[in-house]
Amino acid sequence: MTDIRRYPPINHPVFITAVCHRRNPVLANDADKELLLTVMREVKKEMPFRVLAYVILDDHFHWLIRMDEGHAFSRILQSVKLRFTHRWKRARNITMPTTLWQRRFWDHIIRDTEDLNLHMDYIHFNPVKHEIVTDPVDYPWSSFHVHQSKDRYPKDWGRKLVPGNIKSMILE
Repeated sequence: MTDIRRYPPINHPVFITAVCHRRNPVLANDADKELLLTVMREVKKEMPFRVLAYVILDDHFHWLIRMDEGHAFSRILQSVKLRFTHRWKRARNITMPTTLWQRRFWDHIIRDTEDLNLHMDYIHFNPVKHEIVTDPVDYPWSSFHVHQSKDRYPKDWGRKLVPGNIKSMILE
């Protein structure tokens, strides 16, 4: 077992990728994506953090969050994954042990504005990258609409073509 050290990202956002166990499409239907969002909101009330960007796909999700001091993003993610798993199992009357998530997750502490923009673009382009849609605006399970309404993205951003700044990024 590896000894992973996570350092508290004081005053820095964190990019997180959480993947479903064996890439199973646990989040394939809209109700399960909505359940994940509901759980995220509940955990946010208990362990305050700010969601800067997100996308939920069928077998993983990406988050860009900033924690309040005293809260560790690993504990926040653990709470989300555990609570989601319990609710998901309850909705299906599953009582036996079930693994929905990979044990580990990918995290990256955002270092500056350029890094923040790069990871935000990666998140919002993800549904196009995975060929779910050809335009990020057509995907309802991301924060793209919020950012576009604030003029962070031009109207045709990410339509079919990979934005140049994220072409070489592989974060899942």
